[in-house]
Amino acid sequence: QVQVVESGGGLVQPGGSLRLSCVAFGGVYTIYAAAWYRQAPGKQREFVAQICDNTVYAAAVKGRFTISKENAKNTVYLQIDKLQPEDTAVYYCNAFVTTTEFKDRMEWGQGTQVNVSS
Repeated sequence: QVQVVESGGGLVQPGGSLRLSCVAFGGVYTIYAAAWYRQAPGKQREFVAQICDNTVYAAAVKGRFTISKENAKNTVYLQIDKLQPEDTAVYYCNAFVTTTEFKDRMEWGQGTQVNVSS
């Protein structure tokens, strides 16, 4: 069964950096596309970035966030620089995978908490 797990969140001061990881496992052949979303307290989940043949970013994070993919590890990363308090949220990974049985699956992770505070 395909599972997706995020990690790398934590408490960081404004201006700091974090690298979030999203690993897919359980019969995964490859991640062919993925996206990061975030949900701040009291707000709806919002799109942050996606990667497929190219990368796309939300306007609020462009220039500070970088999404990348390491195929050999079935892992997607989100490098977050120049963190701001408004980046505080739970960050979720949405992975589109091809399984070892060559079936396509889409799975969400449980999220990783990012807190930006001095």
